[in-house]
Amino acid sequence: MPWTLTADGVTVTVRATPRGGRDAIDGIVALGDGRRALKARVSVAAEDGKANTALAKLLAKAAGIAPSRVELLSGATGRTKSFRLNGDAQEIAARLAGLTGGSEAAPT
Repeated sequence: MPWTLTADGVTVTVRATPRGGRDAIDGIVALGDGRRALKARVSVAAEDGKANTALAKLLAKAAGIAPSRVELLSGATGRTKSFRLNGDAQEIAARLAGLTGGSEAAPT
């Protein structure tokens, strides 16, 4: 799975598509290095951090948490990003799994 459970939430890898026509999570994609990422698109352009903000809001909605509980860890200017979703790790993982048709990640 493209996410791992942590003591305070979930860390998720995202493959972002800005100007994707709509805000949506489109499943899971394999990256060139063998990792898996959540495939997400947002309708805004990748300028001045707008796409990152839209991605954070999309992830928050998908995870059932407040946008203020989503933190960009890495990849601010790239298409592959890492976000921390702070909250109940099991609940967040279950929501993400429900959206992608996957199963929950094992605790790390």
